[in-house]
Amino acid sequence: MKLGKDQEVSGNAAVSKAAPETRALRKEAGNWLKARRTEAGLSQVDLAARLGLKYYTFISQVENGFSRVPTETMEAWALALKLEPPEFARHLLVYYEPELHRLLFGASK
Repeated sequence: MKLGKDQEVSGNAAVSKAAPETRALRKEAGNWLKARRTEAGLSQVDLAARLGLKYYTFISQVENGFSRVPTETMEAWALALKLEPPEFARHLLVYYEPELHRLLFGASK
């Protein structure tokens, strides 16, 4: 199995290491998401409720770059933030998967 530049093999499993570049991109994504949430007039608690999350702390983790919006919930996030799901997902790819974004859509940002 070929590993990405931010992965290493530990035992039999590939373990992802968050490289400084990856952390910086996630923080940028978090800043972008926070701005969209603020524009939508939502608090972290409000957004968590719209997403059916029990705790708002996951929103905080995403906005601070410690986590990312799971692919399977991107549509729900987009709708909660009053954004078009395809554009929302495309924009997050710039931060979460910049090489994939470049391959699919050309230059990023």
